[in-house]
Amino acid sequence: MKILKRLDILVLKAFFGPFVLTVVVVTFIFLTQTILKYIDELVGKGLGFMNYAELIMYFSMNILPIALPLAILLSSLMTFGNLGEFNELTAIKSSGISLLRVMVPISIWVLGCTISLFYFNNYVVPWANLKAYSLLYDLRQKKPSLDLKPGVFYNGIPGYSIKIVQKFDNDTSIKGVIIYDHTQGRGNTDVIIADSGSMYLFNNKQYLALELFHGNSYSEFRSENGMSYIAPKEFMRNQFDKTKIIFNLASFDLNRTREELFTGSRQMMPVRELQHHIDSVTTEVVKMNGQTTSMLQPFYYYSTVRIGDSVNALKRKVDYAKLSKVVRLDILLDTVKSGKDVATRATNQARSIKTYIQGNLERDLRMRKEVNEFQVTKYQKYTQAVACIVLFLIGAPLGAIIKKGGLGVPVLICIIFFIFYYVFSLTGEKWTKEGVFHPYFAMWFGNAILFLVGLFFMRQAKNDSRILESDFYLIVWDKFIKIFKKK
Repeated sequence: MKILKRLDILVLKAFFGPFVLTVVVVTFIFLTQTILKYIDELVGKGLGFMNYAELIMYFSMNILPIALPLAILLSSLMTFGNLGEFNELTAIKSSGISLLRVMVPISIWVLGCTISLFYFNNYVVPWANLKAYSLLYDLRQKKPSLDLKPGVFYNGIPGYSIKIVQKFDNDTSIKGVIIYDHTQGRGNTDVIIADSGSMYLFNNKQYLALELFHGNSYSEFRSENGMSYIAPKEFMRNQFDKTKIIFNLASFDLNRTREELFTGSRQMMPVRELQHHIDSVTTEVVKMNGQTTSMLQPFYYYSTVRIGDSVNALKRKVDYAKLSKVVRLDILLDTVKSGKDVATRATNQARSIKTYIQGNLERDLRMRKEVNEFQVTKYQKYTQAVACIVLFLIGAPLGAIIKKGGLGVPVLICIIFFIFYYVFSLTGEKWTKEGVFHPYFAMWFGNAILFLVGLFFMRQAKNDSRILESDFYLIVWDKFIKIFKKK
C-alpha cells in the first residue's frame, strides 16, 4: 500500500510541473493573439496600467477553457514519456503494477478538472465575457490622449481647434499658437493668436492650462442677417502680453457603459439562459409557421369568390351574345375588359402571396440560424470540459508508447492532435450553424472520434506496442522483403 501511495505521489509530481507550465504558456500565447486584434484601437489613448491589467485578466478567464485541455494533453505526454524514457515505467510494470493503475491519480485529477471546467465555463466565463467586452467597448470609444502635433489642427477638445507651429523638447514650451473658439457656435469668428506659450496639466490631469505670451484675440459679431463674413456688425481686437486659458479634459475620461446592455449576447449566458432563449425562439418559429395558413386565407378567399363572380358574369354575357346571334361591340369590349381585370387581380394576388411567403421564409431561416448559434454556445460548455478526458486518454498512453520526454517529440505530437481537435470543433460548429446535422451529433463528433483514437492508443500501450518506434517498421519491412524473395 505504501508503495502505491509513493507511486501516486511520484506520478503526480511528474505531472503537475509540466501541467502548470503548459497552462501558463498556452494561455499567454492565446492571450497575445487576442490582444493583438485590438491593440491598434487601444494604443495612444492614455490608458493606465490597471485598465490593461483588468482587460487581460478577463480575457485570460475566457481563454482558460481552451488552454486547459491542451495543457492536459501535453503534460500527460511529457509525464509518461519521461517515465518511459528513463525506464521507470518498465520497472513499475515489472513489479506487477499495470499502466491503468499508474494512470489512476492523474485520472482523478483530470476528472476533477473536467467537472470544474464545466462549472467554470457555465458561470465564470459568461461573467468574464460580460466584463471583458463591456470594458473593451468603453476603451475603444475613449478619445485618444491629448497630443498637440506641430502644423496640425487638434480638435480633440470639444469646442476648440488648436494649432501650434513648434513644440520644444520639454513638451511644455510651444511656439506659434492659433486657437479657434467654437463654443459659441458662431463659426470661425473668435480667434486667439500668440507668439509663444506653455502648457501643463493640473488637478489630477483633469484640466489643461495654456499660458500664452504676446498675442491678440479677435472677435466678430454677426450682423442681423447672420452673415458676419459679409457685413460684420462689430469687430473687436484685444492685445495681451500674457493670458491663461483653462480647458476641461473631462471628455478624455473613461466613461463606463451599463453592463446590462451587453447581457443579451449568447457569450454572456449560462446553459439555463441559453436553453430558455432556444426554447423561446423555437416556440416563436412554430407559432409563426402555424399562422401562415390563416394569414394567406384572405388572399385565396378573394381569388376564389370575387374572381369567380367575375368569371360567371363574363360567361353570362357571352351566352347572351350567342342567343341573340348578334355581336355587339359593347358586349365584346366589356368581355375583354372583364378578362383583363380577372388576370390583373390574379397576378396581384399571386405576387402578394409570393412576397409574404418569401418574407416568412427569410425570417424563419434567420431565427433558426440564431437558434443554431445558441446551440453551439450551449454544447461548447460541455464539449470543452469533456475534451480534458478525451485528450488525456490520447496523451497518457501515447507518452508510454513513444517513451520520449522533454519538449521535443511531445510538443510536436501535441500540436498535431490539437490541430485535429480544433478542426473537428470548427467543423462541428459549422455543421450546427448551417443546420447540416443535429447539434448534438455535430458538436460531439470531434470528441467521439478522438475518444476512439484514445481507446486505440490505450490498447496499444497496455500491450506494450511498438507502433511508433522505427525499429518496428524496419522489422516488418525486412519480413516483407524475405517473403517477396521466397516467392
